[in-house]
Amino acid sequence: MNICLIGYGKMGKAIEDQALKRGHSISAILRSDNQNQISDYLEASDIAIEFTQPDSALENIAICFEHNTPVVCGTTGWTHHWDELLHFQKQTNGSLVWASNFSVGVNILFQINQQLAKIMNLQSSYEVELEEIHHIHKKDAPSGTALSLSQQILDQIDRYTNWHLKTEPFKEKSIPIHAIRQENVVGYHEVKYKSLIDEIKISHNAFTREGFALGAVLAAEWLSSEKAGIFTMADVLGFKEQ
Repeated sequence: MNICLIGYGKMGKAIEDQALKRGHSISAILRSDNQNQISDYLEASDIAIEFTQPDSALENIAICFEHNTPVVCGTTGWTHHWDELLHFQKQTNGSLVWASNFSVGVNILFQINQQLAKIMNLQSSYEVELEEIHHIHKKDAPSGTALSLSQQILDQIDRYTNWHLKTEPFKEKSIPIHAIRQENVVGYHEVKYKSLIDEIKISHNAFTREGFALGAVLAAEWLSSEKAGIFTMADVLGFKEQ
C-alpha cells in the first residue's frame, strides 16, 4: 500500500517504521507546514493514517472521505464531534477505523474489562477506579483509552452514571480517573475494583510505541479491503462487541 501519514510526531515516525517493515510505501508525510497539499498527497495514496491533534482530526478525516481515501485515525479528544463525523461519512460513503488505542494488548484489555464489568455489576461491595499514566506532552486528560475503559464500565454497571478526574471533588455514582503525567512513560492503564476486604486489578503497560504503531498499520491493511463504514479495532481483530 501507498500510505499517506497525516501527522509526523513520535507516533507518525513509529508508524512509518512499522509500515516499511511490512513492505508498504510512504507516499506522503503531512505536517503543519504542508497541510495545504493534502489533496494532492491523497490522490497518490491508497490509504491515510491520521495522528494529529484534537482540533484538526475531524477536518482531516472529512478531507479523506471527500477524496475517497480510507483513513485510520488514532487522534483522541475530538469525539464530542461524532455526530458530525457520522454526517460526513453518510454524505461521502467514507471508510474509517478509529480507535482510542491501536495496541493489540490494549484491545484485549478492553475485552477483559467488558467481561469483568458484567460480573461486577452484581458485586455492589466493590468500588471501581481507573488510573492512567502518560508522558508529560500528552495534551488530553483523561486519555482516550481511559475514557473507553470507563465507558465500557458505565455500559455494564448500573450503579455508575458518569466519570470524573480524581483531582475533582467526589461525585456520587461517578468513576474516579487518576490521570498522571510523567517523563518517559509510553502508556499505562489500570482498572481497580476495591472492597473492604480485597481488590481486583487489570492493567496494561506499554514498553514502547511499536505496539500502537503496528496496530495502526494492521488496521490500515484490514481497511484497505473493506467496504465503506466506520469500524473499530474490535472489527480489525475479529472480536465480537460485547
